[in-house]
Amino acid sequence: MRLNSIIPNFKAETTQGPIDFYDWQGKSWVVLFSHPADFTPVCTTELGRIAVHQSHFKERNVKLLAHSVDKLKTHVDWVNDIKSYCQDIPGEFPYPIIADADRSLAVKLDMIDEDSKDNVELAMTVRALYVISPDHRLRLSMHYPTSTGRNVDEILRVIDSLQLVDRKPQIATPANWVPGEKVMILPAVKNEELDSLFPGGVDTVLMPSGNVYIRTTTDY
Repeated sequence: MRLNSIIPNFKAETTQGPIDFYDWQGKSWVVLFSHPADFTPVCTTELGRIAVHQSHFKERNVKLLAHSVDKLKTHVDWVNDIKSYCQDIPGEFPYPIIADADRSLAVKLDMIDEDSKDNVELAMTVRALYVISPDHRLRLSMHYPTSTGRNVDEILRVIDSLQLVDRKPQIATPANWVPGEKVMILPAVKNEELDSLFPGGVDTVLMPSGNVYIRTTTDY
């Protein structure tokens, strides 16, 4: 799954009923993420924390969709454990979990590691996470090994960056950026365009090389 490739449409059974992905997505962004297995400790923390932060995704017009190769009945039973462990989940469990027992979707979306991709009996999904824009394009991917849980704040941060740059394509966000901090102006933007594009002001950093390529602003 390369960045900006089209996520193929698919149909799936989930804990909230059957879905046709494109219809279900509508005009929203989607975070589609896989986990290795139900009733496992790290996955329980991940799905729980993402559920706790559901309102933060909703305010960004992002739908959540989890996935693993377990069966639907297992997902349903496990959700009760997640809610018991993460007692600050408000209300009902807020997003569906895909049941992909034959691993067909996991293989199609490159969610199984190289050593296990051909082992139908033992293959589990890695911690793959895809941020998908409303035009069904893969805008960002993260792949974690089964041993490392994901950081929900980082997921929200990269969504903020993607959505900001879509609104203001002349900029990019630097390392460790969070909303409110300075952003970088792309080198392709000409100096004579700065006043009209960024009337709130631009800061320029002089570099030892003499090349002027670090231009920052909070006007976005």
